[in-house]
Amino acid sequence: MTSLGTPLSPHATRVMLLGSGELGREVLIALQRLGVETIAVDRYPNAPGHQVAHHARVLAMTDPDALRELIETERPDLVVPEIEAIATPVLEELEAAGAVRVIPTARAARLTMDREGIRRLAAETLGVTTSPYRFCDSLAELQAAVDEIGYPCVVKPVMSSSGKGQSKIDGPDGVAPAWEYAMSGSRVSNTRIIVEGFIDFDYEITLLTVRAVGGTQFCEPIGHKQVSGDYVESWQPHPMSAAALRRAQQIAAAVTDNLGGQGIFGVELFVKGDDVWFSEVSPRPHDTGMVTMVTQWQNEFELHARAILGLPVDTTLRTPGASAVIYGGVDAEGVVFDGVDEALAVPRTDIRLFGKPESFVKRRMGVALAYDADVDVARANAVEAASRVRPTSR
Repeated sequence: MTSLGTPLSPHATRVMLLGSGELGREVLIALQRLGVETIAVDRYPNAPGHQVAHHARVLAMTDPDALRELIETERPDLVVPEIEAIATPVLEELEAAGAVRVIPTARAARLTMDREGIRRLAAETLGVTTSPYRFCDSLAELQAAVDEIGYPCVVKPVMSSSGKGQSKIDGPDGVAPAWEYAMSGSRVSNTRIIVEGFIDFDYEITLLTVRAVGGTQFCEPIGHKQVSGDYVESWQPHPMSAAALRRAQQIAAAVTDNLGGQGIFGVELFVKGDDVWFSEVSPRPHDTGMVTMVTQWQNEFELHARAILGLPVDTTLRTPGASAVIYGGVDAEGVVFDGVDEALAVPRTDIRLFGKPESFVKRRMGVALAYDADVDVARANAVEAASRVRPTSR
């Protein structure tokens, strides 16, 4: 039996989120609807999650001493990493000591915070099919790896997110620029990168995989469009052959079963015909999964909240739909969003504005959502709605 306490009382069920951006904000809202007391942590003040949580804390989460002190002071029942840039050894120490439960586990947080840990687990331990890859610590090692793997290939920092530092190399002239770009896109002072052989895939999907009390469940596959490694559109469901879907679910189950724990995992996969390759996994809600706010009876944030609290989940699709990113468009603080009424005039659409205190030209500031029996119509409407929202500095 699962019991949930009353917020701000001695019996409160307390959950701390490490990372409080737009995805964390939605998780916090889902937790609060279940009567959970929430603590939102981020590196800058007034982050989206700070604006809705019971408690807001500003902290450099890569600082192990500061992170340990905060957890020991707040004494949450659950610690939920929502970003990768966290001092994960501290989480492992506290979990091993029985001081806190980490979602899904501290080991999973460590393995998935950089591309090396999860790629070696998938390819070398589990034998899951991936692209050929090499890890490199210098430009000379990158050149040697590219000579072995061949062109085209993809270079990424081992520690980055949202496509930062990622580029495709089509020939010898691209090697040095790719190295420099990877260095600039790393989340930490780290010179290690991964170079991957390019897979000529038909499409890529996110398979949201939920480990909950009733066992592992899968959402319908989510297709997505990326530009420079950054998601700009997603839609659900994405059509797949029965054989490809079975293989995708087998790969997702193998990886997430090894990582263990409870919660939602965003498993990214490449698909060509009936062949499937593992790409990456995030042990938390996925940006492409924001489409589920309009497509599923329980969106990915509600699924995550329920799963980590030990509650039953329902991954049923309600309607096909799509999402499209609303970019900042300007570098400014406290932007104003014009055209919201025009966006919502597009049939069967909704929008979410994240409340980020500072805008950048290519920063994700919101998302447009659309539903329709025809996925292509939903995609077109989501893109149109997103284009009508105009962030401005005044």
